[in-house]
Amino acid sequence: MTHRHRKRLQRFLRDVMFHTPFVWMLLLLVGLWLLFAAGMLLAERAADGSSIDGYGAALYWGVAAFSTAGIADTPVTGTARFIGALWIVLGSVLFFGTIVATVTAYFMRPLQRPAKQIIDTIEYNLERLDDLSVEELELLKETTDGLIEHMEALKARKAEPGRAP
Repeated sequence: MTHRHRKRLQRFLRDVMFHTPFVWMLLLLVGLWLLFAAGMLLAERAADGSSIDGYGAALYWGVAAFSTAGIADTPVTGTARFIGALWIVLGSVLFFGTIVATVTAYFMRPLQRPAKQIIDTIEYNLERLDDLSVEELELLKETTDGLIEHMEALKARKAEPGRAP
Protein backbone atom coordinates (compact mmCIF):
# COMPACT_ATOMS: atom_id res chain seq x y z
CA MET A 1 0.00 0.00 0.00
CA THR A 2 1.47 3.34 -1.02
CA HIS A 3 1.79 6.29 1.29
CA ARG A 4 -0.99 8.12 -0.59
CA HIS A 5 -3.41 5.20 -0.26
CA ARG A 6 -2.55 4.79 3.41
CA LYS A 7 -3.28 8.49 4.02
CA ARG A 8 -6.60 8.20 2.19
CA LEU A 9 -7.55 5.16 4.25
CA GLN A 10 -6.58 6.97 7.46
CA ARG A 11 -8.63 10.01 6.43
CA PHE A 12 -11.60 7.80 5.57
CA LEU A 13 -11.43 6.01 8.92
CA ARG A 14 -11.03 9.31 10.77
CA ASP A 15 -14.02 10.77 8.91
CA VAL A 16 -16.16 7.73 9.73
CA MET A 17 -15.13 7.74 13.38
CA PHE A 18 -15.47 11.48 14.06
CA HIS A 19 -18.08 12.70 11.59
CA THR A 20 -20.64 9.88 11.54
CA PRO A 21 -22.66 8.15 14.27
CA PHE A 22 -20.88 4.83 13.68
CA VAL A 23 -18.80 4.62 16.87
CA TRP A 24 -21.60 5.77 19.18
CA MET A 25 -24.12 3.43 17.62
CA LEU A 26 -21.68 0.54 17.76
CA LEU A 27 -21.07 1.19 21.46
CA LEU A 28 -24.82 1.39 22.04
CA LEU A 29 -25.36 -1.86 20.16
CA VAL A 30 -22.68 -3.69 22.16
CA GLY A 31 -24.06 -2.29 25.42
CA LEU A 32 -27.57 -3.43 24.55
CA TRP A 33 -26.27 -6.85 23.51
CA LEU A 34 -24.64 -7.28 26.93
CA LEU A 35 -27.79 -6.05 28.69
CA PHE A 36 -30.19 -8.23 26.69
CA ALA A 37 -27.93 -11.27 27.18
CA ALA A 38 -28.07 -10.69 30.94
CA GLY A 39 -31.85 -10.42 30.76
CA MET A 40 -32.04 -13.60 28.72
CA LEU A 41 -29.88 -15.43 31.25
CA LEU A 42 -32.03 -14.25 34.16
CA ALA A 43 -35.22 -15.32 32.39
CA GLU A 44 -33.92 -18.72 31.19
CA ARG A 45 -31.35 -20.06 33.64
CA ALA A 46 -33.84 -21.84 35.92
CA ALA A 47 -36.20 -22.99 33.15
CA ASP A 48 -36.43 -26.67 32.28
CA GLY A 49 -35.21 -27.47 28.77
CA SER A 50 -33.37 -24.17 28.30
CA SER A 51 -30.00 -24.25 26.57
CA ILE A 52 -29.01 -20.92 28.14
CA ASP A 53 -27.28 -21.92 31.36
CA GLY A 54 -24.53 -19.28 31.56
CA TYR A 55 -23.67 -15.75 30.44
CA GLY A 56 -21.51 -17.06 27.59
CA ALA A 57 -24.45 -19.06 26.23
CA ALA A 58 -26.66 -15.96 26.55
CA LEU A 59 -24.12 -13.85 24.64
CA TYR A 60 -23.94 -16.51 21.94
CA TRP A 61 -27.74 -16.61 21.76
CA GLY A 62 -27.75 -12.82 21.32
CA VAL A 63 -25.39 -13.02 18.36
CA ALA A 64 -27.15 -16.02 16.82
CA ALA A 65 -30.59 -14.45 17.17
CA PHE A 66 -29.41 -11.09 15.90
CA SER A 67 -27.69 -12.58 12.87
CA THR A 68 -31.02 -14.03 11.72
CA ALA A 69 -29.19 -17.17 10.62
CA GLY A 70 -31.80 -19.30 12.37
CA ILE A 71 -29.26 -21.04 14.58
CA ALA A 72 -30.43 -19.60 17.90
CA ASP A 73 -32.43 -21.87 20.16
CA THR A 74 -35.94 -20.68 20.91
CA PRO A 75 -36.24 -19.39 24.48
CA VAL A 76 -38.42 -21.51 26.77
CA THR A 77 -40.08 -18.90 29.00
CA GLY A 78 -42.47 -16.22 27.85
CA THR A 79 -40.34 -13.50 29.43
CA ALA A 80 -37.28 -14.74 27.57
CA ARG A 81 -39.21 -14.85 24.28
CA PHE A 82 -40.28 -11.24 24.82
CA ILE A 83 -36.70 -10.21 25.65
CA GLY A 84 -35.45 -12.10 22.59
CA ALA A 85 -38.02 -10.54 20.26
CA LEU A 86 -37.23 -7.07 21.57
CA TRP A 87 -33.49 -7.67 21.10
CA ILE A 88 -33.92 -8.94 17.53
CA VAL A 89 -36.05 -5.98 16.48
CA LEU A 90 -34.13 -3.29 18.37
CA GLY A 91 -30.72 -4.72 17.48
CA SER A 92 -31.59 -5.02 13.79
CA VAL A 93 -32.96 -1.49 13.63
CA LEU A 94 -29.85 -0.11 15.35
CA PHE A 95 -27.44 -2.16 13.25
CA PHE A 96 -28.95 -1.40 9.86
CA GLY A 97 -29.82 2.14 10.90
CA THR A 98 -26.18 2.68 11.85
CA ILE A 99 -25.02 1.51 8.45
CA VAL A 100 -27.47 3.79 6.64
CA ALA A 101 -26.72 6.76 8.91
CA THR A 102 -22.96 6.29 8.55
CA VAL A 103 -23.05 6.08 4.77
CA THR A 104 -25.43 9.05 4.55
CA ALA A 105 -23.40 11.20 6.94
CA TYR A 106 -20.16 10.34 5.16
CA PHE A 107 -21.45 11.28 1.71
CA MET A 108 -23.42 14.32 2.89
CA ARG A 109 -20.45 15.77 4.76
CA PRO A 110 -18.96 17.58 1.73
CA LEU A 111 -22.32 19.25 1.13
CA GLN A 112 -22.15 20.94 4.52
CA ARG A 113 -20.27 24.23 4.48
CA PRO A 114 -18.51 24.90 7.78
CA ALA A 115 -15.05 26.35 7.30
CA LYS A 116 -13.27 23.22 8.55
CA GLN A 117 -14.99 21.07 5.96
CA ILE A 118 -14.09 23.48 3.17
CA ILE A 119 -10.47 23.35 4.27
CA ASP A 120 -10.61 19.53 4.49
CA THR A 121 -11.96 19.35 0.94
CA ILE A 122 -9.23 21.65 -0.37
CA GLU A 123 -6.55 19.66 1.49
CA TYR A 124 -7.95 16.42 0.08
CA ASN A 125 -7.78 17.80 -3.46
CA LEU A 126 -4.29 19.18 -2.91
CA GLU A 127 -3.14 15.71 -1.82
CA ARG A 128 -4.33 14.25 -5.10
CA LEU A 129 -3.28 17.01 -7.50
CA ASP A 130 -1.80 14.49 -9.91
CA ASP A 131 -5.20 12.79 -10.26
CA LEU A 132 -7.21 15.96 -10.94
CA SER A 133 -8.36 16.96 -14.40
CA VAL A 134 -7.70 20.44 -15.80
CA GLU A 135 -11.34 21.38 -15.09
CA GLU A 136 -11.04 20.21 -11.48
CA LEU A 137 -7.78 22.14 -11.06
CA GLU A 138 -9.43 25.30 -12.42
CA LEU A 139 -12.36 24.85 -10.04
CA LEU A 140 -9.97 24.34 -7.13
CA LYS A 141 -8.10 27.52 -8.11
CA GLU A 142 -11.34 29.51 -8.40
CA THR A 143 -12.46 28.23 -5.00
CA THR A 144 -9.22 29.15 -3.25
CA ASP A 145 -9.09 32.53 -5.03
CA GLY A 146 -12.66 33.21 -3.89
CA LEU A 147 -11.76 32.31 -0.32
CA ILE A 148 -8.73 34.61 -0.41
CA GLU A 149 -10.80 37.49 -1.81
CA HIS A 150 -13.44 36.93 0.85
CA MET A 151 -10.84 36.99 3.63
CA GLU A 152 -9.24 40.15 2.23
CA ALA A 153 -12.66 41.84 2.12
CA LEU A 154 -13.32 40.86 5.73
CA LYS A 155 -9.94 42.25 6.80
CA ALA A 156 -10.55 45.48 4.89
CA ARG A 157 -13.93 45.96 6.59
CA LYS A 158 -12.38 45.45 10.02
CA ALA A 159 -9.63 47.94 9.21
CA GLU A 160 -12.07 50.72 8.19
CA PRO A 161 -11.79 53.79 10.44
CA GLY A 162 -14.53 54.15 13.03
CA ARG A 163 -15.51 50.51 12.75
CA ALA A 164 -15.53 48.42 15.90
CA PRO A 165 -13.47 45.21 15.70
